[in-house]
Amino acid sequence: MTSPLRAAFAGTPEFAAAALDAIVAAGHAVPLVLTQPDRPAGRGMKLTPSAVKKLALAHGLDIDQPERLRAEAQRARLAASRPDVLVVAAYGLILPLEVLTLPKLGCLNIHASLLPRWRGAAPIQRAIEAGDRETGITIMQMDAGLDTGPMLLRRTAAIADNDTAASLHDKLARLGADAIVEALARLAAGNLPAEPQPAEGATYARKISRAEAGLDWRRTGSELARTIRAFDPYPGASGQMRGTAIKLWAARPVAARGEAGTILRADDAGIVVACGEDALCITELQRPGSKRLAAAEFLHGFALRAGDQFTPPGAAGA
Repeated sequence: MTSPLRAAFAGTPEFAAAALDAIVAAGHAVPLVLTQPDRPAGRGMKLTPSAVKKLALAHGLDIDQPERLRAEAQRARLAASRPDVLVVAAYGLILPLEVLTLPKLGCLNIHASLLPRWRGAAPIQRAIEAGDRETGITIMQMDAGLDTGPMLLRRTAAIADNDTAASLHDKLARLGADAIVEALARLAAGNLPAEPQPAEGATYARKISRAEAGLDWRRTGSELARTIRAFDPYPGASGQMRGTAIKLWAARPVAARGEAGTILRADDAGIVVACGEDALCITELQRPGSKRLAAAEFLHGFALRAGDQFTPPGAAGA
């Protein structure tokens, strides 16, 4: 390997932790790790460190958890760490110009899409939801825009028909970890040319919200099946039945017709619900306070039959 870099790191969730672990394993010095402050989590709402903080502690790395990076005092420890480069992965804070220009080699972002498609907060989920067959990782030089900087390295990954946001996240976390190690080696060797993002093909992956969880049965069966996969594990797609919010975790489109939201069949093979076009066969469900269950087991505890209707979106009780 060429001379290791002083690579400060900014990230928060598991996706970022995979990259940090790879950077350390590759022999680069990590003078400082920035991550989000500990947040309440779990039933007891106990303050819980991020995945990146846990990993940084395990490696004995210095950690800083500023709420913001706007003030000079909030950037002081980063400046004092004298990084050659700052690697950013799902950090959760917008970096001001003072941070972007602080490292002599700038800031590199690990983005989970093939830019310029799916700039923004939820590229993994939006790619599945849209029916994309391919996605990947882009290592980009950060600028003042939202994921608009020059591309340095791109690696592709297929989206399988059964990929959920969770499974695709894990694929891309591994790919991102490998890609950033390659990018840092090439950066240290002076062999990492930048390519401006094309204007054509740019899309925005807006943040996922809980308000999107309720399924609109007027959509097609194929669209709803993709939404279910895209929203696994968060926020979990759901349908309202008799005042109960039922989480829907696995489904496939099937050829059947009926009034949107009406159950056409409910048996051990699955619960078939009519959609705006075709139908959806739901094979894994969860009611409040329970666990995910296969359709056969779910029906033993929550009776459903042909003719039952899911509450239309926007209706009272939905």
